[in-house]
Amino acid sequence: MIKLSAAWLIERAGCKGIQIGHAGTYSNQPLVLVNNGNATGKEIVSLAEYIVTKVYETFGISLKPEVNII
Repeated sequence: MIKLSAAWLIERAGCKGIQIGHAGTYSNQPLVLVNNGNATGKEIVSLAEYIVTKVYETFGISLKPEVNII
């Protein structure tokens, strides 16, 4: 097995500093999802799903969130 940086994968997949609705990734750290003002939980989840999809499409690697989404 090889350990890869999720932040590196996310950045190289073009997701560093992106915004969907009012949710985005922090411009200095793509692992950090931020509320840019009145983001809904749905927007945060949609952003996370988008990032996972982009990384998979770019590298064929599936990211698994470390947080529990309820």
